[in-house]
Amino acid sequence: MNADLDLEPHRGELVAYCYRMLGSVHDAEDLVQETLLRAWRARDRYDPERASVRTWLYRIATNVCLTALEQRARRPLPSGLGAPSTDPETPLVPAPEVPWLEPFPDARYDADVRGDVRLALVAALQLLPARQRAALVLRDVLSFSAAETADQLGASVASVNSALQRARAALAEGADAVEVTEPGDPQARVAVERYVEAFAAADVPAIVRLLTDDVVMEMPPVPLWYRGVHDYARVLERVFRNRGIGWATRVVEANGQAAFVAYAPGPDGPWPHSVQVLSVRGGRVARTVVFADPAVVQLFLPRSR
Repeated sequence: MNADLDLEPHRGELVAYCYRMLGSVHDAEDLVQETLLRAWRARDRYDPERASVRTWLYRIATNVCLTALEQRARRPLPSGLGAPSTDPETPLVPAPEVPWLEPFPDARYDADVRGDVRLALVAALQLLPARQRAALVLRDVLSFSAAETADQLGASVASVNSALQRARAALAEGADAVEVTEPGDPQARVAVERYVEAFAAADVPAIVRLLTDDVVMEMPPVPLWYRGVHDYARVLERVFRNRGIGWATRVVEANGQAAFVAYAPGPDGPWPHSVQVLSVRGGRVARTVVFADPAVVQLFLPRSR
């Protein structure tokens, strides 16, 4: 009898794992709750001589995720759906029917997340078949052995190694997309600080000076995205023209990357408009993903006590 089995300390890292698998924090939270419930019900059958509690929980979580993925479409970013828009004046109409990729709120969970939850990497993971995705995360991110991964997937070591090889090859094709500077890098930190300051001031020329020439902006749940400084600047000019000036900001972290919550001016004071995740390359902002879904923004707001 394992009545004193303590499962709660593993919740944070399990949420991060399920997030990598499904691309949704909300789905990940639900699946971790299901994982812990299944584990609690099966606690009498847990054998500590066969596996650690952590390894046992990951096996349950993997099965839960694979089952969930049978009924869920992949979660893209707008840049994963087609070519960039060429008209910054195109109406910004949300597409709520698309199950968009969500950002991961680092501070919300007790989990060690760094480059292995980068937005570009998680977006690339969504393109892999579910079992390849699991093999890659379990082996390359979480460092489980081939034998442990095979046990968690209910497969042979040979099939796991084959799935892992195919997954690595598929990700290698998009390797450039995930190579961005660590947020703690001094150049990156300065670039982010200046960007956030310029955004709060609605200073488009100052923002433009901080961008790479091939900078990308995307704005889920709006299915449009833009590439290049010119269009990026015109989109910002439009936003500030429509929303006004007097923005407030609060720096956060998302997906192991620098990010900030943008609070738009309103008659009753600033209100939470979006979470903006920045990718920095060579001391300049190379990509900004603006998440404006209120349910996503809520994940990054201070919790009420």
